[in-house]
Amino acid sequence: MNEIPNKKHKLIEYANGPSLEEINGTVKVPKGKGFTRTLLAYSGPGALVAVGYMDPGNWSTSITGGQNFQYLLMSVILLSSLIAMLLQYMAAKLGIVGQIDLAQAIRARTSKTLGIVLWILTELAIMATDIAEVIGAAIALYLLFNIPLVVAVFITVFDVLLLLLLTKIGFRKIEAIVVCLILVILLVFVYEVVLSAPVWSSVLSGLVPSSKAFSSSPKVGGDSPLSGALGIIGATVMPHNLYLHSAISQTRQIDHKNKDEVASAVKFSAWDSNIQLTCAFFVNALLLIMGVAVFKSGAVKDPSFFGLYQALSDGSTLSNGTLVAVAHSGILSILFAVALLASGQNSTITGTLTGQVIMEGFIHMRMPLWLRRLVTRLISVIPVLICVIMTSGKSAIDEHTALNSLMNNSQVFLAFALPFSMLPLLMMTNSKAEMGRRFKNSLWVKILGWISVIGLTYLNMIGLPGSIEGFFGANASAGELDLADGIAYALMIGILALLAWTVVELYRGNKRLEIIQMNKDNTMKKEGV
Repeated sequence: MNEIPNKKHKLIEYANGPSLEEINGTVKVPKGKGFTRTLLAYSGPGALVAVGYMDPGNWSTSITGGQNFQYLLMSVILLSSLIAMLLQYMAAKLGIVGQIDLAQAIRARTSKTLGIVLWILTELAIMATDIAEVIGAAIALYLLFNIPLVVAVFITVFDVLLLLLLTKIGFRKIEAIVVCLILVILLVFVYEVVLSAPVWSSVLSGLVPSSKAFSSSPKVGGDSPLSGALGIIGATVMPHNLYLHSAISQTRQIDHKNKDEVASAVKFSAWDSNIQLTCAFFVNALLLIMGVAVFKSGAVKDPSFFGLYQALSDGSTLSNGTLVAVAHSGILSILFAVALLASGQNSTITGTLTGQVIMEGFIHMRMPLWLRRLVTRLISVIPVLICVIMTSGKSAIDEHTALNSLMNNSQVFLAFALPFSMLPLLMMTNSKAEMGRRFKNSLWVKILGWISVIGLTYLNMIGLPGSIEGFFGANASAGELDLADGIAYALMIGILALLAWTVVELYRGNKRLEIIQMNKDNTMKKEGV
C-alpha cells in the first residue's frame, strides 16, 4: 500500500515506535526485476532530500559568487555536492540497515538532558531554514501577483493546507510532485543559461579545485572568495537532510532478515540519492553560471531576490542581445519568480517531515503533520514580519537589503547544528555493532567521512565570526566588530564543548551496544542457533 494510512491520533501523543510510523514500509518494491524498474521503485526519497540542496538559501550565495568571482567557486559547489552524496549515503544506510533514524539513534545512546539540548539545537536549524523559505515564497508572491509583503508572509502560513492535501494522496505521489517541482526549477535555469551562451570551457575549468577558492583576497563588494565559498557550503550541506533521509529511506518494504535484499535496498537508495543530488548540483551550478553569464560583470548591485528579478527585466544589466530581447517580454523575470515559488513550496513537506522525525526521535512526542507545520511556520514568520514592518517606512532598497540579510544571517544556526548530525552519523555507520560486518563503512568511506566532517566543521567555525559580524550590518563600528568576534569565539568554545560531550556519550553508548550484541551472539552460540 502506497498511501499514508488514515489513522486517527490524539493531538499530541507519546511516540517511540518506527520512524515516521504512518509511512514506514508502505511502498512496495519489485523483486527479481531489472535494474531500471527496481531503481524507479526506490526513486523518490532522494528527491525529497535534494530539495534542501536547492532551496532559496542557496540562490543568492551562488549567483553573487558568480558575479564577484566568475567561475572560481564552481569547484566549491562540486565538492559540496560530493560531500553531500557521501553523507546522504550514510544516512540512508543507517535507516535501512539499522531500521532507526538518526535522531532515534542519537537519543538511544545519549542522556535525556543531552537529547533535549540536541533537539532544541536541531529545531533552531530547521526554523532557520524555514525563514529562508518564508522569505523566498513571500517575495515570489509579491513579484508574481503584487501582493504586499506583509500579506504575502501571512499567506505562506497557509501552505499548511497544501500539506493537509498532500498527506491524503499518498507518499508515492508526494515524491512525484516534488520531482516535478525540481524539474520546473531545473528547466527554468537551463533556459536562461542557454540563452546567455556562457563560455563552457571556462565553466569546466572552474570545476577544478583551487586554493584560490578559499583565499581571503581579493575582496569584491565586501566579499572574499573564502566568504563566498563558506556561504555556498553553509547553504548546501544542511543538518536536517541527514535526519530526513535516515527516516524516509525506511518507506520501502524489504525483508530485513534477507541480507541480500537489504544490500540491494542500500544500493538502489544510493543510486536514487546520487542522481537527485546530481540534479541539485546542476541547479546550483546554473545559478552560479547565471551570475557570470546572464548578467554583466558587477551589474547586479542588489543581490536580493528583488534585485535579481529586476535585473532579469532590465536590458542594461544583461550580457547579450538575445537576453535583452527576451527580457523585454518579461519572461526571464517571471520564470525566475516561478522557480523561486516552486523552491519554497517544495520545502513544505520535507521541512515538516524532518521536524516530526527529530521530535519523535529526541523527545518521543508526536503531533499531526499539519499542526507541526503550523507551529514551526508561525514561529518562523515572526522575525520576517518584524523585518518587513521595521523597514516599511524606508526605501525599497533598504527593505530588500534587510530581508536578504535576515535570510543570510538565519543560516548561522546551520553552522551550529551541522557537526551534531555529521559526527554521530559517521560514528554509527562506522560501528560494526550498529551496522554489522557487511554494512559498516569501508575504509575509504571512513577516511572520506572523517575528512568531510572535520573539514566542514572547521570551515563553518572559521566562517562564524564573519556571520556574527553580519548581524551588525555593513557599516558596523570597530566596537561592534570586536563584540561580534567575542560572541563568535564564545560560541565556538560552546560548540566544541557540546560536541565533546556528544562524542563521549555516543562512544559510551556504542560500547554498551557492542557488549549487548556480544552477549547476544554468545548466547546464540551456546544454544546452537
